[in-house]
Amino acid sequence: MAHPTFEAPGWRWLKAKVWGLEHAFERAKAAGKAEDDTRIRIFFVLALFSASFAVLAVGATRAALFSNAGHGNGYVGPIGADRADLTDRNGAMLAADLLHYGLYVDPREIWDANETRRALAAALPNVSRARLEKALKGERRGFVASGLTPEERSRVNALGLPGVSFESEERRVYPLGHTAAHLIGFADTGGVGLAGAERALNDTLRGGKAANGAVALSIDLRVQAALEDELYKAAAEFQPRGAVGIVTDVHTGEILGMASYPTFDPNRVSVASDDAKLNRAAASIYEMGSTFKAFTVAIGLDTGVANPSSTFDAREPYQLGYRTIKDYHAARKILTLVEVFQHSSNIGTAKLAESIGADRLSHYFTALGLTKPAKVELMESARPLTPRKWDMDAVASTSFGHGMNVSPLALSSAMGALLNGGNLVPLTIKKLEPNQRPQGVRAVSEQTSMQMLQIMRANVIGGSGKSANAPGLSVGGKTGTGEKYDPAIRGYSTKKQVSSFAAVFPTSGPVEAKRYFVLILMDEPQGNAKTYGYSTGGWVAAPAAGRVIDRIAPFLGVERQNEIIKVVGDDGVAQPLADGH
Repeated sequence: MAHPTFEAPGWRWLKAKVWGLEHAFERAKAAGKAEDDTRIRIFFVLALFSASFAVLAVGATRAALFSNAGHGNGYVGPIGADRADLTDRNGAMLAADLLHYGLYVDPREIWDANETRRALAAALPNVSRARLEKALKGERRGFVASGLTPEERSRVNALGLPGVSFESEERRVYPLGHTAAHLIGFADTGGVGLAGAERALNDTLRGGKAANGAVALSIDLRVQAALEDELYKAAAEFQPRGAVGIVTDVHTGEILGMASYPTFDPNRVSVASDDAKLNRAAASIYEMGSTFKAFTVAIGLDTGVANPSSTFDAREPYQLGYRTIKDYHAARKILTLVEVFQHSSNIGTAKLAESIGADRLSHYFTALGLTKPAKVELMESARPLTPRKWDMDAVASTSFGHGMNVSPLALSSAMGALLNGGNLVPLTIKKLEPNQRPQGVRAVSEQTSMQMLQIMRANVIGGSGKSANAPGLSVGGKTGTGEKYDPAIRGYSTKKQVSSFAAVFPTSGPVEAKRYFVLILMDEPQGNAKTYGYSTGGWVAAPAAGRVIDRIAPFLGVERQNEIIKVVGDDGVAQPLADGH
């Protein structure tokens, strides 16, 4: 038995009307009234067109009123705009889609090829002559150039050349050129992010999830400009192979500034070298040298193996495993833990690491995020090189920054944990809400963190970081100089170094006070007469870090204080000294 077929009421009505019209045609034909037949057929055609337009109008109205586009933020991107804008944390434009034009030539419509060639070359001096010639000699409409601005299009239009036409196209534009190029990154002509924030936030930028059509990054252009200026001036002075500058908020993990040298213009990425496009802050890994002593000292304090007044005999080189450990500037005396840090003693640090032991040292390095790629949205974040076996040789080497390669971003993240109260907070390139502070994961105790702030301040007052001091800003820090492995000599070279300075300011105030980390790193800098030929971190990186801090403090709301300088006493408590010490 056949089951009746369900039909919607509207569909049954339409079928009835169509059959009614068909019967009308038959009645008109039977009556011999051809004119009625014609009128009915004309009416039928008009009715079909009217119904079609009605359906289209209803569909368009429904899409406009009930579409999900723009739900949640009220923004619907302009037609053809594939990506949302990028701005800094204060709303300054970093990247945007702008309407440009492609230029085409149809040789079949051209009256005078020579005149067209001359006129276009004069109006567009940068147009490819080879591509223009190929289009002029072709047999059909051909492409000549892309990315023409509205002004350039108007200039060509005014020539009134037959056979010349345009097609609109969206193009990603970076109005500040080289500024923050490695953090912003770039996108291809198809609107897909290939590097930096453009790649890391690609889905958000393309998915219409951006509030008000823009995504705010964590950087502050004022901080970025000061950081780049000082980094590039230092690079011009010391001629390194590469250089890195980073500024972070230690409480939120926000990257407020990030620079990599050499740099490039994302508007002209096709002519940039791979070396210039390399994001050395995220994608390069280095043996950081003595900046790692901050981690070893913190671990010694946190495990209770040592306190600030603990002593270490640095009078003679120290044999650990198959390695003989020496000091760069040998003090040749018994040093307290604070003095080990101030003198950057390899001997004292290695003895401390031996007491900590391989298991605890490797455990803390993992807790500080140093054994994995830095947690940050950037896809370029590189995997570190760590010891295959944590024997005593690895313990000695890693304690003062050898035998372990990490990215500058990984170092910055781990330093943040030492300086923010002890929590490892992921870095981010996205602006967070005001007063938002991620919870993080406990890496060291709050007491250890506060002690490290005092010890790093003592190093700038009377240790290897003196040239980073900025009056009234309570700067702390640690120098780092790591020798690079040279295949030519099958060993570490004193002529190829990674020199850096890791700084924090202000070190004063309670644990929750505003606090910022600054890193300046030079890869293979060259000493000069001013530095007496030295190219270590204290000579080439610390001064630049101090100048950056001096310039960015007002932008970050850090006020200068008439500080009473303090040092860490034998009991581990900071004691005041006379002003001017």
